[in-house]
Amino acid sequence: MEKRRENGRIISKAISFLLNRITLIVLAATLVLFVGGRFEIASAAQPNAELEIQKLANCYALGTDAIGRGNLLEGKNIYQNCFTQDAVLTAVFPDGASETRYGTDSWADFVYSVFQGNGYQATQHLMGTINISVQNNQATMTSYLHATHKRSETSIDVANGTYEDEVVNKNGRWKIRNRTLKLIDFLNLSSPTTDSSAAASSATDSSAANARTTNSSPTFVRPKIPRLKH
Repeated sequence: MEKRRENGRIISKAISFLLNRITLIVLAATLVLFVGGRFEIASAAQPNAELEIQKLANCYALGTDAIGRGNLLEGKNIYQNCFTQDAVLTAVFPDGASETRYGTDSWADFVYSVFQGNGYQATQHLMGTINISVQNNQATMTSYLHATHKRSETSIDVANGTYEDEVVNKNGRWKIRNRTLKLIDFLNLSSPTTDSSAAASSATDSSAANARTTNSSPTFVRPKIPRLKH
């Protein structure tokens, strides 16, 4: 009888030991799957965030070129997809002058007035060398700009610079909260012209404030920039 009890205790201990081991194995496997899954989600989310943020650079270029075609309303609508409602946008020109606007509608009006004031018929903004750093729901982005502004069939203004952006994720969507454009040059390029065509061109462009040349040599352009009324 005593021996049977002893055997029972041994069997009970063995079963308890096996159950404990099985529990530990199950917990370890669950932990590995959970942690591995989290790493997988994190590694997948980071590239997706960077892709969405990169699209904002293209979004802005498309909105600006819509304004360059003279379609201010389309540009404003596109800008709303790129920026937060309280976005702050600043342009710093090569001579150190700067202009800051609050909100995308105000910025769109500023861009439109600059383009119209300089007689641009069309624009094309190319974005490149995009660098993005993501930290949770915030990010920074820098991108290079090469922009062409068409004055006529023989004359364009070319601008180069860098955009510096602060980006935030609100309600699952990435948008630019703060953008600064730092221009390194703003040059005019004109095709060679004959004396007669140069005279005609001079008469046509007499209202323009920027100097024009009768050869293809680039000249620094200071665009007409409307100022805020204080």
